[in-house]
Amino acid sequence: VYPPYVYLQEAQQHARQILVGSQDISVHDNGAYTGEISTSMLGSMGIEWTLIGHSERRLYHNETNELLNQKIHQALNNRINVMYCIGETLDQREQNIHWDILEQQITQGLKQVTHANMSDVVLAYEPVWAIGTGLTATPEQAQEAHCKIRHIIAQMFDNTIADQTSILYGGSCKPNNAQAIFSNPDVDGGLIGGAALVAEEFNAIIQAL
Repeated sequence: VYPPYVYLQEAQQHARQILVGSQDISVHDNGAYTGEISTSMLGSMGIEWTLIGHSERRLYHNETNELLNQKIHQALNNRINVMYCIGETLDQREQNIHWDILEQQITQGLKQVTHANMSDVVLAYEPVWAIGTGLTATPEQAQEAHCKIRHIIAQMFDNTIADQTSILYGGSCKPNNAQAIFSNPDVDGGLIGGAALVAEEFNAIIQAL
């Protein structure tokens, strides 16, 4: 569960078998960076996970693949597990460059990540055109993208790491489509946004998985 920073400590105190993560991290170890949250701050609270590269961070904060790569190394070097978000916009899909975009996001974002560190990385495929829009990738589109992502990981690392890496689907996943999406062989779970705020819907998605 990835709540806003102001709720992290309370969530961590009440969590039992649920892991609590941060929505982002600072690229800096320490220093005068007002408003930034460092990995050492998170570590002092027992936080072991962070999102990196969420589409809204990429869009609204102009986060590049190179910056996200630095954040990934910052997290891994400080024993914070990474959920790395990738995905194309509708314009990129319509231009038929979405596979190039995904490859750039993966190869540049995971640059110089070691084989051993990949055990601490989960990928989340978020087609940007399906986040909060009501649109959802079809099960076939989700499988196609997840298969492509796993192939890119295999090329970067090896088949074993590709097989062992969890790849989650994010993008308007709801009770009425969750089972069809999760039934795909390369879809390992979901990164759930708005539907997670409604207990009944979230529970139905969990049951679908």
